[in-house]
Amino acid sequence: MNTSQNRRFNVAVVGATGAVGETMLSVLAERNFPVGKLVPLASERSAGGTIEYRGDDYVVQDLATFDPAGIDIALFSAGGGVSKEYAPKFAAAGAVVIDNSSAFRYDDDVPLVVSEVNPEAAKNRPRGIIANPNCSTMQMLVALAPLHRRYGIERINVATYQSVSGAGRSALEELGRQTGALLAFQDADPQRFPVQIAFNLIPHIDDFLDNGFTKEEMKLVWETRKILGDDSIQVNPTAVRVPVFYGHSEAVAIETREKVTPEAARELLAASPGIEVVDERKAGGYPTPVTHASGRDPVFVGRIREDFSHPRGLNLWIVSDNIRKGAALNAVQLAELVANGG
Repeated sequence: MNTSQNRRFNVAVVGATGAVGETMLSVLAERNFPVGKLVPLASERSAGGTIEYRGDDYVVQDLATFDPAGIDIALFSAGGGVSKEYAPKFAAAGAVVIDNSSAFRYDDDVPLVVSEVNPEAAKNRPRGIIANPNCSTMQMLVALAPLHRRYGIERINVATYQSVSGAGRSALEELGRQTGALLAFQDADPQRFPVQIAFNLIPHIDDFLDNGFTKEEMKLVWETRKILGDDSIQVNPTAVRVPVFYGHSEAVAIETREKVTPEAARELLAASPGIEVVDERKAGGYPTPVTHASGRDPVFVGRIREDFSHPRGLNLWIVSDNIRKGAALNAVQLAELVANGG
């Protein structure tokens, strides 16, 4: 990318040794972000090692002892507790913080931004912090925002099929370990998840709340309304963890104010940024996490069809790489907005 003044930016990546942090570094390089000085940061346990960026090795520094003075943009992906403690310190030192945790998403004075949906919101950041939405909300709204703005969405029913990478590296390791063990006729031995994840589905992501929904499910409600700026949208979510390594999928049924045909929806979505429509009524004519999403940037939409149970209903199947668009890519896209004066 090219900034208006061809300026270079000092960038800190907090959580640089994690799955999302590593992908942030890859995306920064792939998109040619104008990095002046790069500072990878992690906890004391992970500090001292090295990471590679554009052919050079960088020592991972200890976040607890790092002085943030001089950092222009800080990409955080180290969990909510770390963000709450350190993001305000980086912002106070003059950095724009782009935070991937849920620590600030619901604060009125912190914008919650999807680059293709509400980029203008990034400009209003009085605390110097921009929040990255949850991965499942992110991909859903890239697909639904164009439909909402053209036809108006009254209600969203969504069931998510979320890969284990959303739960971190330990979850990836557990799926691999359990799969190998079960194929060798050994016990699964759940540790990271409450029950076996290999060859199983778990309708439980994050903590249960008093209303019977999980926090992951309520994120889809809260974040959808904030990002689209419409508190009247009703969202009915169910979040499920599935034995897939990378890529989240969502079965979405929407009810619109004005009727939309599948043909019109396909045309609108195909012309919208960040979306690739894969919608043929034949074997393999639809997106899946493995065949389309894993390692790629777009949000893929298929199985677009009329909901014959509702006069203004439409069904969609939405798939995206949760580590890329659901986290790292959007964070870097927000950094690009900042770099370009946004």
